[in-house]
Amino acid sequence: MNAIAYCGLACCLCSEKENCVGCQDGGCEAHGWCKNYTCCREKGLAGCWECPSFPCGEGMLVKPRIKAFAEFARRYGAEELERCLLRNRERGVVYHDAGQLTGDYDRCPDEEAILRLIRTGPVSPASP
Repeated sequence: MNAIAYCGLACCLCSEKENCVGCQDGGCEAHGWCKNYTCCREKGLAGCWECPSFPCGEGMLVKPRIKAFAEFARRYGAEELERCLLRNRERGVVYHDAGQLTGDYDRCPDEEAILRLIRTGPVSPASP
């Protein structure tokens, strides 16, 4: 399974990765509803971040976290996105809360805050 989905989802951190092939490896072929999968396959793109029309606001890109992940991949590359996300997990940033498909990145107030969290990781509280 590739680490980052066409839309920008982090397959490398997903709680469902044990039961999912992943879209990059054909896991979404039965899911014609996924606009990002269909568009990237038709255009031969590794992900939405490579598209000249990014961000189009279609499909999964309406979600701030996913759009921010794809924007990060556009700016720095999908490999750097994976590296930062895995580092953040080691530092305690939660991708999915138990039994949920949301986590710490979804609690950020806006896309710029998500981008900062990806890039810099969690900010330690100031010492008293």
